[in-house]
Amino acid sequence: MKVKIGLSGLPGSGKTTTILRIIPMLKEEGFSVGGVVTEEIREKGRRVGFYIKDIVTGEKKVMAHVDFRTRVRVGKYYVDTKVVDDLGTRALMYALENCDVIVIDEIGKMEMGSKKFMEAVREVLDSDKWVILTMHKKSRTPLLQEIRRRDDMRILEVTPINRNLLPFRVISLIKGEIR
Repeated sequence: MKVKIGLSGLPGSGKTTTILRIIPMLKEEGFSVGGVVTEEIREKGRRVGFYIKDIVTGEKKVMAHVDFRTRVRVGKYYVDTKVVDDLGTRALMYALENCDVIVIDEIGKMEMGSKKFMEAVREVLDSDKWVILTMHKKSRTPLLQEIRRRDDMRILEVTPINRNLLPFRVISLIKGEIR
């Protein structure tokens, strides 16, 4: 069974930055990588929302924004679950069929508004693929509790102290150099 790696940490700890460093390192090692990453949307130095981006195609759409008015709200952000349903689920399903490593950044409250995306996450986790995902350290949603209990899941905490070395550890785990 291939290892599943969960990068856990508080907001701002560097989870996405760590993932963005891991992806080119995996490609350099000859792995094909697919899935999704989230990117902040900033205006005048202020975070106002998030994009969801398909790693393979580069397609990105606004997933959450302070100016949206949708029924799903997380903090000050309104979430467009249709974007997560479409782009997020499509990217995961493509990666499941065509890639060696599947990245899911992130499994959080915004993404959990999409039932289709959550089903795709479960399908990815039940596959025999390498998976790297990010998750909020303190979130106790049912899906994250389920993920934390999995026998094939290795949870690594991202901190300002270890975030520069963590990508190398993740690569070593995937290559089977360390357990």
